[in-house]
Amino acid sequence: MRKLIWTIVFAVLALSLTLAQDATKVEPGHYKLAFENDKVQVVYIQYGPHEKSRMHSHPQGVVVNISEAHLRFTHENGKTQDVYSEPGEARWFPPFRHTVENLGETAYSGVYIAVKGSVAVNHKRASG
Repeated sequence: MRKLIWTIVFAVLALSLTLAQDATKVEPGHYKLAFENDKVQVVYIQYGPHEKSRMHSHPQGVVVNISEAHLRFTHENGKTQDVYSEPGEARWFPPFRHTVENLGETAYSGVYIAVKGSVAVNHKRASG
């Protein structure tokens, strides 16, 4: 019985740590869930001028910038990366864990489209 109780305790702790890293759970003021199914998760991103997040994670996906941005990412290993983006620009990101700081004087808005499961990336453009 004691072994079963400890197994349940560890399972609950592991689940809570996993959920605690999810940007929509850790940073609900900056990340709002817009849509989710078994294939994708769509999240609205909003940072005011000079706002900073706590450590959180994102699955692999594409961010589409609604506004221009000058953001600083601080990765879990302490390495920093300044990111500049233009409205309408889209970028692919592998899974990562970081903090974000909006270094700009204006608010930043974007949409993160997280892809669930494994993905085969095709670099060819769709013809239309």
